[in-house]
Amino acid sequence: MSDAVLGTRIALVGNPNSGKTSLFNALTGARQKVANYPGVTVERKEGVVQTPAGRRVSVLDLPGTYSLRARSPDEAVTRDVVLGRLAGETSPEILVCVADATNLRLVLRLALELKSVGRPMVLALNMYDIAERQGIRIDLDGLAQALDIPVVTTVAVRKRGLDMLLSQVDMLAAGNTDASLAWHEPSAEEIRAAHREAERIMRSYVKPPLRPDTWTGRLDSVLLHPVAGTLILMAILFLMFQAVFTWATPLMDMIDAGFAWLGQMVSLYVPAGLLQSFLADGLIAGVGSVLVFLPQILILFFFIILLEDFGYMARAAFLMDRLMGVAGLHGRAFIPLLSSFACAIPGIMSARVIDNKRDRLTTILVAPLTTCSARIPVYTLIIAAFIPNRLVGGFANLQGLVMFGLYAAGIGSALIVAFVIRKLLWRSASEPFLIELPAYKVPDPKNVARGVLLRGQIFLKRAGTIIASMMVLIWFLSSFPGAPENATQPAIDYSFAGMLGHLIHPLLAPIGFTWQMAIALIPGMAAREVAVGALGTVYAVGGEVEGTLATTLAHQWPLATALSFLAWYVFAPQCLSTLAVVKRETGGWLWPSVMFAYMLTLAYAASFAVFHIASLLGW
Repeated sequence: MSDAVLGTRIALVGNPNSGKTSLFNALTGARQKVANYPGVTVERKEGVVQTPAGRRVSVLDLPGTYSLRARSPDEAVTRDVVLGRLAGETSPEILVCVADATNLRLVLRLALELKSVGRPMVLALNMYDIAERQGIRIDLDGLAQALDIPVVTTVAVRKRGLDMLLSQVDMLAAGNTDASLAWHEPSAEEIRAAHREAERIMRSYVKPPLRPDTWTGRLDSVLLHPVAGTLILMAILFLMFQAVFTWATPLMDMIDAGFAWLGQMVSLYVPAGLLQSFLADGLIAGVGSVLVFLPQILILFFFIILLEDFGYMARAAFLMDRLMGVAGLHGRAFIPLLSSFACAIPGIMSARVIDNKRDRLTTILVAPLTTCSARIPVYTLIIAAFIPNRLVGGFANLQGLVMFGLYAAGIGSALIVAFVIRKLLWRSASEPFLIELPAYKVPDPKNVARGVLLRGQIFLKRAGTIIASMMVLIWFLSSFPGAPENATQPAIDYSFAGMLGHLIHPLLAPIGFTWQMAIALIPGMAAREVAVGALGTVYAVGGEVEGTLATTLAHQWPLATALSFLAWYVFAPQCLSTLAVVKRETGGWLWPSVMFAYMLTLAYAASFAVFHIASLLGW
């Protein structure tokens, strides 16, 4: 097979929520890799597929876009890749325009733009089964003739139509794919003309159903109702956080028992000394105290991916528009804030869907207040240690209620801070919120499982690199130098970590923190969950562990200190990688510095208030 055949590259381009990523997953399966584009933080997905003719094709999944005119950073990446303008990227030989077959109005304008680029192209009408079920009538031959490109139908979640799509890719690849790129920034008149042409094609070849689909209307009449829909949204979020505790407990107990067994084996077979301390107190106690929370993180991602695939996320954003507007946020800010439940970094990056610069900046500044998955280990540790595991009202787990309250506090603080930012920095009203509601669809179990496993792998990779390296560092600082011969205090008090903790402690004593907590906050800047591992290592090296880490803290800390620690992490300054992404997204260190300063101030003030109020109550 020639190099030209081996080097064929196709790009999937389409509107957001068109099922483009599902089609990418169906085509490439496990033969894909995820990275970032050179010089930017936009995620890059590329995979390999073999066509019916035996051609090995590289498939690129580009960020969703409505136009090559690129009003947002994500759309700019798609435009630059298509046109071969992005450093380190070559222009794809073939374009596959992926369309939601139930909503063709906007994608037809994009298809006309892509066609003007001059590359061979095929239009894939995805989710065609839903369009048929809704009674939408599409003249495929007429549409192909009007656009002068091949048109195929696909159902990505069931892998239907993939052979036909790849056969069209074979035919286009066999032709001349060396056409020069001819796209230019369209004038206002050209945009109007393209809009009129798209409308003409829509009227001529896409007919509405004779008997309109009633299921979508019925579901939306409930899910988008201002009262019932909001209550359902709150119930879904409540269920998520209950599940994070109740469903994950058996698996967490198994992981905890496994690491405890490993620690016992090390103590049994490795001679007492530095090596045993390094393995048992450093690696196993440190990394194990973080990995135990993997089931909770997987459950959280499971819900988020499931809701996205079902088509509910856009509707949740629509429901939250009014509340967002009161806080001075754009309705589209809900999606970045919800994404921040998983991690602030993709939340901040997804703020690119907001066109207005001030609205986008406000969203970036408050996104880290939304409780990310890295806080779950901290919350779970303190809740397990100090909150009884019992039912409230006969159905709600008290620990889950406290977790829900912490998440609600994060969301509430994000809205309040956004309101203050808009009042202090800029008073202009937010732009109207317009959003395309995707069709409801049954989530593909394989896509959901693949997404959850990918996030699990990212967490494990993080545990194997950042967290493990931090635990080694904490162990070293906690173990050296050793105690002098005439020592009267525990050995850890004479270590570098002990010295540093006692040095910082006076600054944190007013909020009830111990010197061990002071040590944990420092590596927690690399990743928030590292704070838990650091506590595990420090207490293990100090010989103060009584059973699990949660049991140790329950005996060592008063309740007021525990509540202060929770309050700190509701507002805690974000990790360094988040600050780096904010710097890249905003173009300098000004706004990351502002973000760090205001979050540090909020964290200290909240912890101070909580600690002293709890102390007055005798907690």
